This record gives sequence, structure tokens and C-alpha cells, in this order.
Amino acid sequence: MKKHLLLFIATAIPLLIANSGFAQAPTLGTAAGYVLFTSNGGLGNSGVSLLNGNVGTHNGMITGFGNVDGVMHNADGATTQGVADLLIAYNQLNGTSATLFLAPLLGDGQILTPGVYSVSQAATLNGSLVLDALNNANAVFIIKIQGGLTTNSGSSISLLNGALACNVFWQIEGAVTLATNTTMKGTIVANNAAIVMNTGCVLEGRALSTNGAITIIGTKGNTPTGCGSPVLTGPAAPAQGSTLCYALFSANGNVTNTGITTVTGEIGTNAGVTSGFNAMNVTGNIHLIPDASTAACASDLLGVYNYLNTLAFEIELLFPAQFGNNLVLTPHTYRMNSAVSLTDIVYLDAQGNANAVFVIQITGALTAAANSKVLLLNGAQAKNVFWKIDGAVTINDLSVFEGTIICGTGSINLNTGASINGRVLTSAGTLTTAAISTIITPGCTITSDVSLTDGKTNDGITFYPNPFSSSTTLIIDDASENNEYDLFIFNSAGKKVISTVITQLSMTLQRGNLVSGVYFFQLINENKIVRSGKLIVL
Repeated sequence: MKKHLLLFIATAIPLLIANSGFAQAPTLGTAAGYVLFTSNGGLGNSGVSLLNGNVGTHNGMITGFGNVDGVMHNADGATTQGVADLLIAYNQLNGTSATLFLAPLLGDGQILTPGVYSVSQAATLNGSLVLDALNNANAVFIIKIQGGLTTNSGSSISLLNGALACNVFWQIEGAVTLATNTTMKGTIVANNAAIVMNTGCVLEGRALSTNGAITIIGTKGNTPTGCGSPVLTGPAAPAQGSTLCYALFSANGNVTNTGITTVTGEIGTNAGVTSGFNAMNVTGNIHLIPDASTAACASDLLGVYNYLNTLAFEIELLFPAQFGNNLVLTPHTYRMNSAVSLTDIVYLDAQGNANAVFVIQITGALTAAANSKVLLLNGAQAKNVFWKIDGAVTINDLSVFEGTIICGTGSINLNTGASINGRVLTSAGTLTTAAISTIITPGCTITSDVSLTDGKTNDGITFYPNPFSSSTTLIIDDASENNEYDLFIFNSAGKKVISTVITQLSMTLQRGNLVSGVYFFQLINENKIVRSGKLIVL
């Protein structure tokens, strides 16, 4: 009996200790969407700061911020609600009763388990403070400091055994100063005091003040995920139709290449000439002149553009000339209202959702600097990325670009060494490439090398054999009322090498001076292209 009683006591004591530290997360309401917010005070930034989440003040100036992956709010209806919601959250935190008590020096390898903690005076964080959830993803940590909080350089909050930043809350009754290179986890609620985050600080959480300025210097911050936060999906992707099969296309303008360019996908124009591409480096059809396929692509391209152009944006990036600089974007529809300069890197973070869609609307030209990059993170896929651009596009040397570029009106230049994982399409303008690499993303269902262009006669038109070494025969089984056809054959550079009129239902084409390689033919009847395709000379 005594053994059983001792066993019961030994089992119950840890449970009682764990339950004694039980904490309830406050309700943040709309304040949850802010990475930085103050009810009363200015917001200031210097240096390059990277922020994911809304930024706002209800009474004060916002100065010095670059592009923010969130909405900037200043004394509007959203901040009015934010003030009310932040006060509710503060009162809930203030109403909790601490059962665990800490000395004012935090860190130095200290480990805290879930619960409500209190520090009776101002506190300092030095080194590492570890928050251990004991494998409970719902575990909540509340640290109530009856004064200000300062950190020493390089200090950090670490999460262990399932702890989540969204379940960590700091109620601070004084100023908060995070020294250089501090890593902070959780939501800071400073009451009647300012918040300063210095160079190199990283915040996974929120910095909120009921009454005080917030200043950041070269800081990286993002609102935490989990704990019921919304899963970002972005907008619905457009219906792309036949554009899915084109890697390079202009609805109205020449498409030309210099140098060794490799392409997976169709290449063409619906009003102009396609030239300079070596068929040996192209997996797909090269439409040397307009045909039914290019006509379909032009029509579908207009539909894609109109959809992207009228899509309501969620976030405006306010500084298009500063686009890039390691900016991280999440699944949304973004807009920039003037010409854009991409420098360095922009990251597209799907936050683990492989179906998430990104749309970037640019109401001006786009210039990507040499060696600039668009990179994908956490499951993002190039097939779900769309760039709607109203102006010229220049992708400079050795740039890496992800997604489909839809240019409304403007020429496109893809320069030496650029790499495109997606599609580059313009409704009106020339498209030039110089020794680039382009691969279409999944979606195209065309499997044949032959581009069929007219249902009236194309089922009865055959070149046999193909490939051929000495000669091939053109057979027309299903003639139209007009039995006269024009046959044009082009080499891989787009130069016309054969032009002849066909008045019979079969004709043998001798190899003649044709060197080994890939050629392209167009068969025209009554001013319509009835068949285009590829001929291979062995």
C-alpha cells in the first residue's frame, strides 16, 4: 500500500508542477496581422530592413521604410481597430497571474518550460534563453517584466521541443531595446514605452506598443505562423490555354536570337518573323512565321493579361526602384505603380503550400540587373508565379528568373546567360534573346513535333520519309478546291532555302544542297497556312 501511495505521489507531482504553470494566450484580433504597430507614436527605419506583416501607427509619422511584405497603415480604420484590439490583448496579459518567478538577468543557457513568469523589475537578456514546450505544440509562454527589457549583443531566444513563436508573449512595462544581432521570438507588448531594434536583429513575432515610438535599424521581422494564423494561398491562377506551350512569344513583333540559346517549349510570333534559333537547341516547335498555333496563343495571351491586369491587389510595394535587396514575398497579389528595378535577390516563400500563387503587377517597365535573382522558398513553384508588366522588360546578364512574364505592351530583351524557368510572352513588342536558357513549367499537353494549323486539309498532308537522306515525298490526299499550294522551307536560322509552287497531289523533294540538320516547312493554300512542321535531313 505504501509503495502504491509513493508511486502515485511521484506521478502526480510532475503533473501538478506542469499544471501550475498553465498559461492562456491572449486574443490579439487584428493586431495579429502587424509585425510592427503602435497606438501612439512614430515608426522609423534606417538601413535595409526586411519585414513580413503589416506596419502601422494610429498617431505618428512613418519614415524610412523600404518595401514591406504587408500593408502600411497610418491613422486609418485599420489602426483604429488595432488600437482597440491591442488594448484588449494587453489587459488579458496583465490579468494573468504569474506562478513562476525569475531573476532580472535572463539567459546564459537558462531553460523555461510553459507557464506564466514574472520579473519584478527591469530585465536583461544575455546569451541564450531556451523555451522548451515539452513536446506540446499548444504550450504557451508568458513573460511579464515589471520594467524595461534590454538585450546584450548576440543574445537569442531559442525554441525547443515543439515550442512556437506564436505562443510566446512578452508583457513589458517599460522601454524595449534589442541590441545588435539579437534573435527574438514571440509577441512583444510594450506598455507606454518605446521599442528599438538595432542592426542585425531578427524578430519572429510582433513588436507592439500601446504608447511609444518604434525604431528599427536593418532589422528582419515576420509575424509568426501557426496557432490558427491563415494559410496563404494567393489568388487563383489564370486560365492559360495554348500559352502554356510557348516559352518565347510575341503576339505582334519579331522574335530573334543571337548566340547559343537553349529552349524547352514553343517559340513564335503572330505578327512578324522568328529567326536565329538553332532547332538542335530547341525542344519544341519554332514557328518561323505566323500560323494557327500562334494565332491561338495570341488570343489566349490577351485573356491571361486581362485577368492579371484586373486582379485586385492585396499589397502595394511602395518603392519599385528598390525592388529586391533580399525582399521576401509571400502568396499574394502585389502591385508596383511605376518602373521597377530588380537588384540582388527577391525570394518567393510559399510557406509550405505548393499550390500557392504569386502575382506581381507592374504598371511600368521591369529591369533586372546583372546577376539578379528570383528564388523560390518552402514549396513555391515557378508554374504558380505570374509577372504582369506594362512596359519594356530587360533581364540582364546571368540573371535567374522564375515564373511567367506577361508583358502587355513593350519589347523584351533577355541578355547573355539569363536563365528563365517559365515563359516570356508579350502582346505587342519585339522579343530578343542572346545566349539564354528557357524552360517552360509543366502544363503543356502538346506532344507532337508537328504544328497543325488548319483543320480543312491538314489530315491528308504527309512528308514521307521524315527524316530523310536523299529525298522525301509530299503527299496531299485531301485537296481543296484550289489545288495550288506554296511550299516554303526554312533552315534553323530562319533563312528561306526552298520556295516552290505545287499543283499536283504529290511531289518528290530532292535533298539537293540541303546540309544535314533540322528544317521547317510551311504549306500555304489560298493565303492560309494549312500545315507547318519540321523536316530532318540526315
